[in-house]
Amino acid sequence: MQAMIAQTIQLALAPVFVLVAMGNLLNLLTSRLSRVVDRARALQERHVATEGPDHDEVVAEIRMIDRRINLITRAIRLMVISGLMIGTTVAVLFLEELANLRLQRLAATTFLGAIALLMWALVLFLRETQVAAEQLRIPRTFLELEREV
Repeated sequence: MQAMIAQTIQLALAPVFVLVAMGNLLNLLTSRLSRVVDRARALQERHVATEGPDHDEVVAEIRMIDRRINLITRAIRLMVISGLMIGTTVAVLFLEELANLRLQRLAATTFLGAIALLMWALVLFLRETQVAAEQLRIPRTFLELEREV
């Protein structure tokens, strides 16, 4: 029995390492979300105080910020659900050994589902970074490409 539990612990280590990596990614995503929310608050103050072309720029940036917030929160949600599924995988692995049940397919299904959700979250994260890069493009006039420096 002890040998089976030791083997199960070894088998459960791979999903646990994925959980650690996901924790780091969640930390990164929440940091990005925090910065974006701070920027949104600053823009909301400017929204009331601006008119004309300046107001249009503020509105355009608020729209981009809203899009980024949406992408980040969706990625976080998927990552958390993925983490729960990995935790379920580990629990199923132990339940299989302790109760002497045949749950290999269930463990494989929950783990593959978790990986699929993780990949989907990473795609959303990639999209958010693309939106951020578009938003931060430096206007060509600021580059003064016509003159040599």
